[in-house]
Amino acid sequence: MKKIIFQQRKKLAVVASALVAVFMLTACGVDSKQSAPGKNTDSSPQAAANYPAKGIEYVVPYAAGGGVDLVARAVADAVGKKWGQPISVVNRTGGGGAVGAQYALAQPADGYTVLANVVSNTSMMAASYKNPAIKLEDQQLVARIVKDAPAFTVKSDAQWNDFNSFSEWVKQNPEKLSWTTSGVAGYSTYVAAEWLHQLGVDVGKTRMIVTNGTADSLPLIAGGNALLAVHPVSEVATMVNSGHLKILAVSSTDRSPFFPNVPTTAEQGFKDLSAFWWTGLSMPKGTPEAIVKKWSDTLAELAQDPEFQAKLKTMKMEPSYLNTADFNQFVTQEAAYYGNLATQLGIVK
Repeated sequence: MKKIIFQQRKKLAVVASALVAVFMLTACGVDSKQSAPGKNTDSSPQAAANYPAKGIEYVVPYAAGGGVDLVARAVADAVGKKWGQPISVVNRTGGGGAVGAQYALAQPADGYTVLANVVSNTSMMAASYKNPAIKLEDQQLVARIVKDAPAFTVKSDAQWNDFNSFSEWVKQNPEKLSWTTSGVAGYSTYVAAEWLHQLGVDVGKTRMIVTNGTADSLPLIAGGNALLAVHPVSEVATMVNSGHLKILAVSSTDRSPFFPNVPTTAEQGFKDLSAFWWTGLSMPKGTPEAIVKKWSDTLAELAQDPEFQAKLKTMKMEPSYLNTADFNQFVTQEAAYYGNLATQLGIVK
């Protein structure tokens, strides 16, 4: 009898061990699926309806205080109030925007990590490198939020008072032109290169000064250590209004509503300059479509919201919303344009 009981207990132990093993394997499988980057975790309508059920991390791959950071904080504040969940802006800098972007896009594709993208870490990065650190196809582009015009900015007491006379001087003295940028794929690089190309000046004869961004670049101009900075209007406005810098031209079809007395580049003879700054939102590839749509629709609502518009206005910006489909088409076309320009200028790395 004891032998029979022992055999039965042995069989039960084997069965129990098997069940535990099956349970553990199943549990591990679920966890792996939820934590794997780039995997769609739950695309059901119910999951989207319940989203967000907790706080969201909004990664800004640039330093605090710049244009991308300010827009991200305005969006995080407004969307957080709409959805009743905290949205925390986290600055992860380095690599010209690549470090933070790589981090954000490697997180689970569940909508709880979003990325503040910008022209320089999407279209321009794709155009500047044969093997870019961030590829367009590695992210889910959600929507464009804001765009801003480039402002050709010099020291307030510089000898030039209009863009034509400055351009003519550069044409005669290309080796004396020093200008700032955050790197090869930097926004300023493409704006300056496009202008120099149309001017007939070899960009290689000018002196490019690489900085850590606007906060580093503008003091160089104000201190006379570089001649030209090309940043969005919103980023130069404070130092222009304080009398340290002046804008020679704004590259836009229309004059900036914040500096209506400054002529556009087109008014001064440069009709084909098209590069401009924008920022938007991306998510890890594989994020449920319903969650992507929820973000895109909410950003569309914000663009029409007077309170959000007023907040942007204090930053010298205006909304320029594009939905997911239009944004993807826009970025694809823009990357192709910059790719051709980079090839012509020989700046592809």
